[in-house]
This record gives sequence, structure tokens and C-alpha cells, in this order.
Amino acid sequence: MSDPHWPAPGQSPWPPPQPGAAPPPASPAPWDPPAGTTPSPVWPAPEPQGHGAPPAYGAPQPQFAPPPPYGPSGYPPGQPGPLGWAPPPKPGLLPLRPLDFGALMWAPFRALRRNPGPVFGSGLLVQLVVALTGAAAFIPFFVAAFSRVEYADAGSQDEIIAGAVGGSLLLLLVPIALGIVGTAFLQGIMVVEVASGTLGEKLRFGELWRRTAKRIWPLIGWTLVVGAIVLVAVLLLVGVIIAGSLLGPGGLVGAIVFVLIAALGLVVLGAWLSVKLSLVPSAIVLEHAGLGAAVSRSWRLTDGYFWRTFGVEFLVALILNLASQVITTPFSLIGGIVIGLVDPTGTGSGAVVMIIVYLATIAISLVIGAVTAVVQSALIAVIYLDLRMRKEGLDLELARHVELRDAGVPVGDPYLPPAAPAAPAAFGAPTSWT
Repeated sequence: MSDPHWPAPGQSPWPPPQPGAAPPPASPAPWDPPAGTTPSPVWPAPEPQGHGAPPAYGAPQPQFAPPPPYGPSGYPPGQPGPLGWAPPPKPGLLPLRPLDFGALMWAPFRALRRNPGPVFGSGLLVQLVVALTGAAAFIPFFVAAFSRVEYADAGSQDEIIAGAVGGSLLLLLVPIALGIVGTAFLQGIMVVEVASGTLGEKLRFGELWRRTAKRIWPLIGWTLVVGAIVLVAVLLLVGVIIAGSLLGPGGLVGAIVFVLIAALGLVVLGAWLSVKLSLVPSAIVLEHAGLGAAVSRSWRLTDGYFWRTFGVEFLVALILNLASQVITTPFSLIGGIVIGLVDPTGTGSGAVVMIIVYLATIAISLVIGAVTAVVQSALIAVIYLDLRMRKEGLDLELARHVELRDAGVPVGDPYLPPAAPAAPAAFGAPTSWT
């Protein structure tokens, strides 16, 4: 169905004028106001609203100001958003958060660099005291023994030599005992240093030693227990070899094979126990725990983190061992070459040079031994703090402690163990409200 008024394409919508028809009316003239009146003002047409016509092609585009720079929280400077991330506080040596593997491994070296005087001085002093005491005990003894052998007759020389061997074995207990005390004391020093350094404190030599001396006897007791266990294991293996030798060649061979297999098993067991019980000195010093409580704390803290703890301790020990070999081996080679050049025939003319070379080698060994002992002791303390942050939220307690301390509020010891929760009352038991 079509519309009769709809024009075909190309036609005008109005019919053409007919011949003789009147023309269409003209447009009305504009309205003129009556005489004597004031015409109304003519308001301009409003400008069109919006963005306006787009610029012509090739015309310069409008420029807009760049947005303000944003900070790390995702908000403009001065306007931190409520969900912005901030790094954990780090008032001192360690950041107050659980440490990743790299931070855990390199933190002991930072402890040595942060407070080198008291830390390295303590390690060097311990090594020096042990070495000098051993030398003071052995040198006069051997000089006297060799003098007696030189002037004794042939029948008495064997007795003198046997007595010298027995005496040297007894004297060997002196540096061993001093080494036990020095190792225990150095472990305590590094525990105190790492714990105070984490809170932003930098202790002097005397204060570091005074704080450690309060827990020296439990530390010595623990070191004696470890040394006694190792000594008993060695004596058992030696006893097996002696018993096998009494049975003849076949028994000796069987005993040696048994000892080798048992030694491998003891090495594995010792590595496992050393990791599980490595945090005992830290618990003794920081938590004021006895031997039994410290052993229990170390065992619980390392649950679930054995391989991580073992890996960090093994890598740090490997790095220290390689570094010490790299440093000491060239000195030993150079010392041998110098002695050979000065006294190639071995007449004794290069005795002074030989003594100087040996003294330099001993001094370098003492320095490296001090650095090794300090770093390994600091590593144990860092692992202890990391495990308490992961398991007990120690990082939150330390952050609260630092905030209150900086605000001037009296604070206690943040390293004391968390209090055990109170046991719930028995069902049906009367409740006291007083």
C-alpha cells in the first residue's frame, strides 16, 4: 500500500504551480511595535554547549596537562591511600619481618660490618687467648723434655720420651678447656649483639661483655655437654678397633669396616642433632632458660624448618672455608719459597726468616679464625630470630617495642618467651568473680 502524498525520487514534495493560480503568500513582515512604545531588547542566541566542532584535519591538537606523579602507594604525593603498601620497619640490623633465604645468609656478615670493633675484637681476643695459653703451656714443657732427653743416658731416654708423651696429652686439656669457654662466651656475645642490633642499639665492648657474662655458666655447661657427647662417641669407636685388634688380623679388619660404617652413621646423626639443637645458646642468653628448657625450645623452633636451617648453615660454613683457603694457601706457598731462597741448603741461616714466616701465618690464621667464629655464631642468632618471627610473631612485638621506646614509654625485654595460655577451667567447676 503506497502513500499518494509520498513523492517519487527526484520529485519535489510540493506540486508545481498551476497556470493562472495565485502566487503563494509572502513571508510575514517582522512585527513593528506600536508608536510611542519601547521595543523589547533582542537577546543574542545562546551559544551551543558541548565540546564544539572537532578541529580540522592537520590542525594542532589541544594539549592536556600531564597527570601528577604517583608515589609508591599508588596515590599522589601527600595523599597516601588506606591500602598503600609500606616496607616493614628496620630500626637496626634486621628488617622486622621473616627473612628470605638471601637475607638470612648474608645477615651475619652485616653484623660484623655494622659493629666491627667490639664484635671482631671479641672474636680475635678469644682466639688469641686460647692460642697464647696453649703455647705458654706446651713450649716450656717440650723445651724441658728435649733437654732431659739430650743429656740422659740410653736407658733413660725411652722413659723420658714416654713421660713427655703422657704429659703432652694432659697439657692438651688446657687449650681444649679454654676453647670450650671461649666458644661458649663468643656465642653469647654474638647473640647479644644481633638481638640488640635488631633493635637499633650499638653496644660498646664492655657492655657487650657484661650482658654476656650473666649467662656464661649455662653456656659453658651446654658446651661441655656437647664436647662430652663427641668424646664418648670417639672413645667408643677407638674401643671397637682395640677390641678387634685383640682378635687377630681378621678381627681388626672387621672392626675397621664396622667403625667406618658407624662413623658415617654418626656423622649423619651428628649433623641432624647439631641443626635441631643449634639454637640452644640463643635461648639460654635471650630467654634466660636453663639447659633443659633451651634444648626443648630449640627443638620446637626448628620443627618444619630443618632443611632450610641446614642449608643456610652449610652454605655459610662453605663460603668461610673457601675464603680461608684462598687467603692462607698463597701465604703458605710464598713462605716456603722464601725460606728455600734464603736457606737452600738447610744450614739454618734462614732461621729468622722462617720464624717471621711462621708468625705471619699464625697471625693470619688467628684473624681468619676470629672472623669465622664471629660469623657462624651470628648466623645462629639470626636464624633464631627469624624462626621466632615466623612462628611467634616476634617481629610485631619488636616493632611495638621500638615504637614505645622511641615515644619515651618504659618497655621491658621483648625477647622473653611468650607466656603460655592459661588452662581452661574444668567443666562444671565454680567460677570465681572476685
